[in-house]
Amino acid sequence: MARTSGELSIHDITAAATAVEIPLSDFPLSERSIVDQKSVSEHAPTQVTAQADDFPEGGYGWVIVAACSAISFFFGGLTYSWGIVQARLTSSHLGSDSQLSFIGSTAIAFISVGALINVRLIRWLGTRNAALLGCFFLGLGPLLNGFATKSYGGLFMTNGVVLGYGTSLSFMACSSLPSQYFKRRRGLANGLVFAGNGLGGGVISIALNSLIDRVGISWAFRILGFATLAVTMPAALFLKERTRRSPVTLEWGLFRDPKFILLFFGSGIATFPLLVPPFFIPLYANSVGASASLASGLLAVFNLSSACGRVGFGLLGDAVGPISSLVLALTINALSMLILWPVSTSVAPLVVFIVINGFGSGGFFSLIPSVVGSVYGNTRTANALAMTVSGWAFGYFFGSPVAGWLLQAYGGSSAGRAAFRPAIYYAGSLSVASAGLIGGMRMLSARKLFAYA
Repeated sequence: MARTSGELSIHDITAAATAVEIPLSDFPLSERSIVDQKSVSEHAPTQVTAQADDFPEGGYGWVIVAACSAISFFFGGLTYSWGIVQARLTSSHLGSDSQLSFIGSTAIAFISVGALINVRLIRWLGTRNAALLGCFFLGLGPLLNGFATKSYGGLFMTNGVVLGYGTSLSFMACSSLPSQYFKRRRGLANGLVFAGNGLGGGVISIALNSLIDRVGISWAFRILGFATLAVTMPAALFLKERTRRSPVTLEWGLFRDPKFILLFFGSGIATFPLLVPPFFIPLYANSVGASASLASGLLAVFNLSSACGRVGFGLLGDAVGPISSLVLALTINALSMLILWPVSTSVAPLVVFIVINGFGSGGFFSLIPSVVGSVYGNTRTANALAMTVSGWAFGYFFGSPVAGWLLQAYGGSSAGRAAFRPAIYYAGSLSVASAGLIGGMRMLSARKLFAYA
């Protein structure tokens, strides 16, 4: 039927409403359902895409960064200060170096073991509720540790499993959320989040050693547990998603991508040596004549240098590309372990090694989310990151225990510096292998040496 110049069609009404955002309730009831159906079918995909691709690059995103960094402070600090506990428990003969390091590595390995399950849980509960649950277990672990310091099996359950699960869920809740708010400054945002991890390792290492001297190891654990709950639970309340996370599945098609294969195996191999320095620095420091308090200070220096590396490599990733920066971080790790650590015969050269290795180690953790986000985009980041992190399980579980077994085979930590060398060369050679694999990924992403990648 022909219409006069004064009449409007439903299509005209729909277009006008979409353009000026007139509320649907302003239309007559007889036309409202038609407008609603057409506006959803014709215009919603464009609006959803616009929201997904529009990054604030600040605003509430900085609140997210601050809250995630506060949570990261504790899950990083509680796990990376294990070297202090290990040195104390070794002297009390609770277990061998390899057995005790297995407790510490189990806690961190839960990040990988629970990755895919936790991403599904986060989608079901929402990031805020999942983070609250993770932070609860994060604080509960140290509280229960206080009752298990005389039992290896009990400490394995409370620190390895309970704290480990809290670490895993908190890590997954915080690791990909900043990517919803930042794209151009994603490296900086991730660097600041994971700098909290290194800073926590430094501060808690010193605090834990001091608390053990003053109130004993049981109450030191309990105090840390209460402090963790008091800070992380309120911080988790500030977490808010901009877009609903996409359903997480095992996307086996990623293994048809050579870049993902190199990332999966390269980052997986990198996790074998990453925990060797922080877990064994206190023991090695004792072998060169350092006191227990100085040894805890050296571990704090490692963690603080790691915090600087997370921010520094995050900025570098924004400037030259996250994959290129990751290759550099892994190369620094490898060279410092193969060249500097074996000749650290006193505290002074050991400090040089600790600062350089800590800086490179920190770069690995802050760059991985940026690498995944830059290659696979915002919509596939959760899937690709969860699958990548799942590949770290063997490295986290067995990396430092293998070093402990090598140390034990050559006489243990009481046998002097020479006993550490096989473990050092084992860690350094694996770092070389990981740097080579990520370097191959870099070449597939950009052939030119100085191209952004």
